[in-house]
Amino acid sequence: MKSGTFRSTQWDPFLLITQIISVQCCVYFSLGLLVFIANLVAGENYRLDNIFEYHEIHVSDLGGRLIICAFVTNAFLGSLALWCIVRRAKLCLDFSCTFHLFHLLICWYYNSAFPSNISWWLLNATTATIMCIGGEFLCLKSELKEIPVGYSALNQKCDV
Repeated sequence: MKSGTFRSTQWDPFLLITQIISVQCCVYFSLGLLVFIANLVAGENYRLDNIFEYHEIHVSDLGGRLIICAFVTNAFLGSLALWCIVRRAKLCLDFSCTFHLFHLLICWYYNSAFPSNISWWLLNATTATIMCIGGEFLCLKSELKEIPVGYSALNQKCDV
């Protein structure tokens, strides 16, 4: 006899890979737009260094503070991406950590050195937390919605 489960899941590597790629693309696209806007406001030239160079994360000037604001704002947009693409609160931590692990690897490759700036680590820990908790909140809100049941049709059958 097969026991019933609420939501039986089956391991689907193709689905997982496409979801990882989709989350990466959405979050990097929105980060690129936000950094572009931050550079316009600060009057600086837009470069990939603003996204991947860990020395760009600083609070000493307006450009660095705007880049930090772009990363934090993007974490909230990343939680929306988790809600739209992943749709499972249980998986938000996995996808958030996967995004930030890939970001670490890309930054490491881009700089040819392991990130050693404490502000880079603090910013990424903060954005990973915001992205994970925000995604879990949105997904739980959707998962816990009431399932509409046609009680009126059921009551009509019982009254007869």
